[in-house]
Amino acid sequence: MTTPRDLVADAVRRLAAAGVESPDNDASELLVFVLGVPRSRLPLTGDVGPAQAAEYDALVARRAAREPLQHLTGVAHFRYVELQVGPGVFVPRPETELLAGWAVDEARAAVTAGTAAPVVVDLGTGSGAMAKAVAAEVPAADVHAIELDEAAHAWAARNLAGTGVELRLGDLADAFADLAGTVDVVVSNPPYIPHEAWESVAVEVRDHDPELALYATGDGLDTIRVVEGRAALLLRPGARVGVEHADVQGESAPAVFSATGRWEQVRDHPDLTGRARYLTARLAR
Repeated sequence: MTTPRDLVADAVRRLAAAGVESPDNDASELLVFVLGVPRSRLPLTGDVGPAQAAEYDALVARRAAREPLQHLTGVAHFRYVELQVGPGVFVPRPETELLAGWAVDEARAAVTAGTAAPVVVDLGTGSGAMAKAVAAEVPAADVHAIELDEAAHAWAARNLAGTGVELRLGDLADAFADLAGTVDVVVSNPPYIPHEAWESVAVEVRDHDPELALYATGDGLDTIRVVEGRAALLLRPGARVGVEHADVQGESAPAVFSATGRWEQVRDHPDLTGRARYLTARLAR
């Protein structure tokens, strides 16, 4: 029999040595998963039996090999919602919660301004994280999402079941023609990493997230250019778009929108670490 404290302490050492960015958090989350207790109860849990200790040891070894924590637990937390994730779908990142929060605020503002059911479109929804967050936090919103990859679409279908979000399988490049000129908010976290930059990508992302969700052709802005064009078609005049981008694209990504002459109030926004993370723009009237 071993105490939770001893198990976690050993796991933290192993994960830190393996280069895991958040060894303390991940060690605790894995033990909580094995024991089936809330994290707040972990310090009050008694000794861990041999079978559960062995299960925990195996999971720690997989995490030390840089398998994503969310693949091991099957769950990702995003703002106030929980998502099922695993191989075949991009694991949502904390940075994207800021963009989702912006979309929530825009949808709420539309309701306050008198729009009974603001239309929100998530282009390239992946796991369905942003669409689910908006639907949960703005129940009045009419949320639509699209995903090209069949495996990711299957994960999104699980996560969006029962939320009222309309999910489609298809390419964001020609998505939602039936909504043209009626949308209040477009939000997107498209692929934006140039292929030549793959070595700079975290091991968990590079080796386990689907390439379709990560890499864009050319300078990394090609898909953002497609989002710009589609958002211009979908939004009503005066409505807004928000798009995530790489931290090195804090000037080049907004420039995609500014260069077309179709947008006003093109602005970039930092993440919680102060790095450039997403742009917003308003379709000119």
